[in-house]
Amino acid sequence: QVQLVESGGGLVQAGDSLRVSCVASGRTITNYAIGWFRQAPGKEREFVAAISQSGVMTRYADTVKGRFAISRDNAKSTAFLQMNSLKPEDTAVYYCAARPYSIATMYSQYNYWGQGTQVTVSS
Repeated sequence: QVQLVESGGGLVQAGDSLRVSCVASGRTITNYAIGWFRQAPGKEREFVAAISQSGVMTRYADTVKGRFAISRDNAKSTAFLQMNSLKPEDTAVYYCAARPYSIATMYSQYNYWGQGTQVTVSS
C-alpha cells in the first residue's frame, strides 16, 4: 500500500500563505496522480487541486484557482499545496490522496488517503 502523511498546517491570518506537504511511502509515487481535498466540520469533502503523475496537468477548484498551486517532487515522493491569499472559508482539514491512474477530481476516485492536516484561517 501507499502511506500518505500530511504536514504543514497551522493557524494563519486571512491573506497569509501556507504550504502543506504530503509525503508518500511504501510505493513509489511516480505513477500516481495526487489530489488535495479539504473538509470543514459538518461539510462534505471538497476537491481542491490535483496533479497528474507527470506533473504536467493540474486542476483546481474554482474557489481556489489563482490562489493555490499544487506541485510534486517525485524524487522525494512528496506533493505540495501552496496556499496564498488565504481566506477564512479555506479553514478545513486538508487531505492528500493518491490513485494509480489519471488525474481525477472526485474523492471516490482516489485509493489512498492521508490523515489530514488542519488549516485554520482567522479573520
